[in-house]
Amino acid sequence: MATVLTDTGEATVAATKNGLWLTADDAARATGWTLKPEGMCQADLCVPLPAHAARDGRIDVAAFWQLLGRPVVHDAANETWVLGAGADERNAALAGLIAPDFTLPDLAGVPHTLSALRGNKVFLSTWASW
Repeated sequence: MATVLTDTGEATVAATKNGLWLTADDAARATGWTLKPEGMCQADLCVPLPAHAARDGRIDVAAFWQLLGRPVVHDAANETWVLGAGADERNAALAGLIAPDFTLPDLAGVPHTLSALRGNKVFLSTWASW
């Protein structure tokens, strides 16, 4: 089993140990792209799938994601995969100056969601020990 993280959410899928080779159903659930005869499709957009990216009824989702020009990272055991957004999407989000919605607990453990604070000034302080 592997966990796939995308900007739209998280999916647990049955992946092979030698990469992110998923069934068509798992690929669709994890990425939002559906396998059709013309390739991988999302709404009206279809991208032809190279012959080397499909075999034995599975799709090399990492290779497909990189074909789209989007970053892919994974842990050493191939158990957690992150399929990142493309540069155009990231640049548009930065240009829009709108922070992505998230939920974090305060010091008392009470969760707070950024979107619930819309209209208020928010000060967010972060740090890292490394």
